[in-house]
Amino acid sequence: MKRIVILISGRGSNMEAIVRRCADDRWPARVVAVIANRALAAGLQSARSHGIATAVVDHQAHASREAFDQALAETIDAHAPDLVVLAGFMRVLGAAFVRRYEGRMLNIHPSLLPAFPGLHTHRRVLEAGCKVSGATVHFVTPSLDLGPIVMQSVVPVLADDTEDALAARVLATEHRIYPQSVAWFVQGQLRIEGGLVRQIEGAPQLLR
Repeated sequence: MKRIVILISGRGSNMEAIVRRCADDRWPARVVAVIANRALAAGLQSARSHGIATAVVDHQAHASREAFDQALAETIDAHAPDLVVLAGFMRVLGAAFVRRYEGRMLNIHPSLLPAFPGLHTHRRVLEAGCKVSGATVHFVTPSLDLGPIVMQSVVPVLADDTEDALAARVLATEHRIYPQSVAWFVQGQLRIEGGLVRQIEGAPQLLR
C-alpha cells in the first residue's frame, strides 16, 4: 500500500479530487497526511473530514527558506511517504528539499509547460493571444515548473475569456489529470527515460 502526503496552501480542490479518486477507484494507496504552510488553509478541514491526519508548517515562523524546508521535510518524513503531491502549494522549495524527494514528488501547473512557468499564468496566456491553454502534471526538479511531464490537458482560449473564466475551465481539467497521474504513479505505471515520462501501458498522456 503506497503512502501519499499532499501539500496545500489554500482550498485544496486538487487534494480533494485525489482523495476521492483514491477511495472510489480503490488505488493500492492511501493519503496519509495533508500538510499546509498556512493554518487557515481551507483544505485542512476537508482533509480532516476524510479522517486524514493534518499538520501546519508555517513558513512565516521560520527565519529562512532553508529552515522552513527542513521543518517541512521532517513533518513529511514522519509519515514515511512513497509520494509527495504538491496541490496548490504556493512556496518555492529549495534544491536540497527537491533532491530529497527526487522521482517521488509531483506538481501541477495551470499552463502547457514549458510555456508560462511561474505566477499569473492565465493573465499571461491571454496577453499573449494564445488560442489554447491547459494544465501540466510533472515531476518536481530544482528548476521551477520544468520537471519531466507526466500528463497534460488542453482547453480552448475563448475570444471573450477573462482570467477567472479561463482559470475555472483549466481547473476542471486539473481535477481529471492530477488524480490520473497519481494513480499511474502508485500503480507503477510511470517510467522516466531520458528525461521523458512514459506511461508503460501506452495510455494517453494528453487530455483534449
